[in-house]
Amino acid sequence: MSKPAKKLKAVPTFHSDEEAGAFWMSHDTAEYFDLSKAQPVRFAKLRPSTTTISLRLPQAMLEELRVLANERDVPYQSLLKVYLAERIAQERKPARGRRPMGV
Repeated sequence: MSKPAKKLKAVPTFHSDEEAGAFWMSHDTAEYFDLSKAQPVRFAKLRPSTTTISLRLPQAMLEELRVLANERDVPYQSLLKVYLAERIAQERKPARGRRPMGV
């Protein structure tokens, strides 16, 4: 025997984001929406969160990276992220004809 559906309250009309924010800070969304039907959503245009890491590089490699970045008029850390993303994408491709790393 299933539980009867709970009657949901109507969401009021808000005249500003501040008014909506104040309302939702003091009200339970479960009283207004059937959360059992919620589905995950991806916000593709949002910037991904980042994590700071410490990475030791040979001085010559860092200098070369800075020279390359300067030639492209981009920060060297941004260029390094591009290089890493390209290599990760390359490694993720099917292995057909690819040599193992370090060979």
